[in-house]
Amino acid sequence: MTVILEAAAGLCLLYYGGIVLSTGFSVSFSLFWPFCAALFGFLAAGRHYYLNHREEIPVWPLVSAVTVLGAAAAVIAVVLVLIGTGILTSTKKSMDYVIVLGAKVNGTEPSNSLKKRLDRAIDYAENNPNTFLVLSGGQGKDEEIAEAEVMYEYLRYNGVPETQLLLETRSTNTRENIRYSLEVIRSQEQWKERVFQQIFKEVGENAYAPGDELDSIHIGILTSDFHLFRAKAIAKKQGVRNVYGISAPSDPLLIPNLWLRECFAILKDKFMGNI
Repeated sequence: MTVILEAAAGLCLLYYGGIVLSTGFSVSFSLFWPFCAALFGFLAAGRHYYLNHREEIPVWPLVSAVTVLGAAAAVIAVVLVLIGTGILTSTKKSMDYVIVLGAKVNGTEPSNSLKKRLDRAIDYAENNPNTFLVLSGGQGKDEEIAEAEVMYEYLRYNGVPETQLLLETRSTNTRENIRYSLEVIRSQEQWKERVFQQIFKEVGENAYAPGDELDSIHIGILTSDFHLFRAKAIAKKQGVRNVYGISAPSDPLLIPNLWLRECFAILKDKFMGNI
């Protein structure tokens, strides 16, 4: 067991080194891996000490440590399975609206993660020309312009029609992405209803039924594959009945880091009541 713990510590350090060499020090959550390496190293040293001083150490610290670590591992395993289900349920069906979630931008250029989402959005728009894309993302503290504006320029440059694009530029996190994007969708549905009534007058008025404009439409959320479960859960919490996930690929090297970071994000949102 000591050898396994020492090997785990070494693998964590090697993985952290791979992240740094590939993408630099800017990847969020990457310091988790040196922390894990230190934890595994501490556990290996503790086990080695315990084996050499077994008669001097009471059993309860060992049982407590194993119980806590086992419970934490079980919770993380369950959340990882949930993340996987989000990917497996990704759809290619045509939606009325697709919310494209933003990600970090570098100056006026999309980051690698955002570019993967936008390339997926381009492909989706080509196959579903009647679907509105809601580009969702505000301006972060270290960003020059809103993420949605960068997304808009990238999609327009790659041939997506302006008439297919709607912008949401206020959000700073996933919960706000969904909330403010739903406001944009509701406004668009109300505008469509007004136009319909103006064209058909009495027929349009008779056809209108008061209620939530979202009840009868299908909404997709396009984001990185690991992010789908949480994004859909947040949308459902906000009352969206017909919500579907559309996945964009992730950087293969960063998958372990992204999935574990997402585990903690899911647990945080659950604790905060967002999902």
